[in-house]
Amino acid sequence: MPLQFIGIDPNTGDGESPTVWVDKEKKEFVLQGWKPDPELEAECAAFEVPGHAVGIPDGEAVIRIPASMAKMIREACDALERPDVA
Repeated sequence: MPLQFIGIDPNTGDGESPTVWVDKEKKEFVLQGWKPDPELEAECAAFEVPGHAVGIPDGEAVIRIPASMAKMIREACDALERPDVA
């Protein structure tokens, strides 16, 4: 099943496109954002909480999403939680 497009950051420039999609079949959010600066990525990699390995595992990434996309992320939550929302 193809991804369901939710939206692109309304403040994005022509060359950038933080984007939100959902994969209803897999019940997953698909987010495109900016790569963090090395200092933030290092901070995230060093973060320790119970049940969470230190570091960023292979196959995972830290991304930045602008707060202006909060409404789209809520819409993505609705799309995954309620099958009637398209």
